[in-house]
Amino acid sequence: RLTQTSSVWDDAIVDAVRKPATAVIWLVGITFAAQILGKETDTPLFDIAQPIRDVGVIACISWFLLRLIERAQKNILNERRAKGRTVDLTTADAVSKLLRLSVIITSVMVALQTLGFSVQGVLAFGGVGGIAIGFAARDLLANFFGGLMIYMDRPFAVGDWVRSPDKEIEGTVEEIGWRLTRIRTFDQRPLYVPNATFTTISLEN
Repeated sequence: RLTQTSSVWDDAIVDAVRKPATAVIWLVGITFAAQILGKETDTPLFDIAQPIRDVGVIACISWFLLRLIERAQKNILNERRAKGRTVDLTTADAVSKLLRLSVIITSVMVALQTLGFSVQGVLAFGGVGGIAIGFAARDLLANFFGGLMIYMDRPFAVGDWVRSPDKEIEGTVEEIGWRLTRIRTFDQRPLYVPNATFTTISLEN
């Protein structure tokens, strides 16, 4: 019934919920059976059934949200194309990636809290560990923030023809990732450029 409506959101929800809902049903059923078996046999091993169920349900909810974001993005872009509207792939891709990253970080924090870990302690450790990781992964972080700047400043978008007088970079932008940007040169070869490069070169769009 929902697939017969004109809205793209209900289609995305139905499609995204299929596999996570199946996994939740199996997970809850098996863990409840394990708890009953543990009470009958008085086996401490089955005490881990409840934490497994809690973390598993959180993982399935996160899985559902990730699938929903992916399918909603695809359905919205297809709907706009069908109506003849302009499609901004760069913005859609950036919003989708930020939403997925938010879901992953939130689910990890909730799972740690469910297992009894102090989220404040984890965040404090992350602040100290982030300094060490920052020194160890300077290039990776530079590329990440370079990709973020591309999404914010918009010097180019997917489908644009770009050229740099500073380096041998010329072609059509095919994909803007968090670490690399893929440019298709005119001899049909893919050119993978680290995003940090675009913060130090001149670029002609």
